[in-house]
Amino acid sequence: MATIGVNELVRLDGVALGYEGLVALRDVNLRIEPGELIGIVGPSGSGKTTLLRSLVGQTEIFAGDALLADDTRVGYVPQVETVDWNFPITVEQVALLGSWRTRRWLPWTSRSERNRARVVLRQLGIADLLHRPIRALSGGQQQRTFLARALIRSPDLLLLDEPTSGVDIKTRHEILHQLASLNHAGVTVVLTTHDLNGVASHLPRLIALGEETVLADGPPSEVLQPDVLERAYGQPMLVVRSGHETYVLPVPEEAPGAHEGEAIPAGEIEVIAGPDHDDA
Repeated sequence: MATIGVNELVRLDGVALGYEGLVALRDVNLRIEPGELIGIVGPSGSGKTTLLRSLVGQTEIFAGDALLADDTRVGYVPQVETVDWNFPITVEQVALLGSWRTRRWLPWTSRSERNRARVVLRQLGIADLLHRPIRALSGGQQQRTFLARALIRSPDLLLLDEPTSGVDIKTRHEILHQLASLNHAGVTVVLTTHDLNGVASHLPRLIALGEETVLADGPPSEVLQPDVLERAYGQPMLVVRSGHETYVLPVPEEAPGAHEGEAIPAGEIEVIAGPDHDDA
């Protein structure tokens, strides 16, 4: 019988998982240690949300072992696109939904729970929105509201599905800064993202999905490689590094205006690899 290691929070061994009898991912082997900050990348339909939900027991396990350390408190933040924003509920009420499991049979919230909700909302900078209906929130406020719902239970493991989707660059930076602060405070953070340049390339560990399995797992320098990305996304990808920055670009069929010998005004740029590129 599989057991979880002393320094492991999550362990998946040879797991096949999915929904309603259909396998979405297979042969998944994964270890998550306490205090990690991890991004899951891959195209739409590659199983990012499925893998995330498997960590909270919301998928079917068809094969292998999926283990979570005992007494682990898990917080989950769904994609904002899945939320009915016309539902008549306020920011405070959404945050308090995160405490329902600790209430047992009581149908009402306690004073301590309400105080805890207000502390979390204040930490996230939306305490002034306490009584605002969720339909009146901006994209960044929506993300923070559901982050508050996840944080009210002081999770050990925080799972976020596309937390920077649909927000502007400034709000994206603020959300990532908040997640980094939580991670520095000891919360293990796992998030999915489509943003290979603005989000994924700045995370310490990435998991790339494609072909119904895990294609690569490691630091961005190892995962954001043309061969891995082409397998994942089904098209040639160019990976460029400039200093400490990494950029991933789809290779166009034709690049108008790109002439041999044209100057590149970005200073020292290293092209890691790509189609028709010979390493020097």
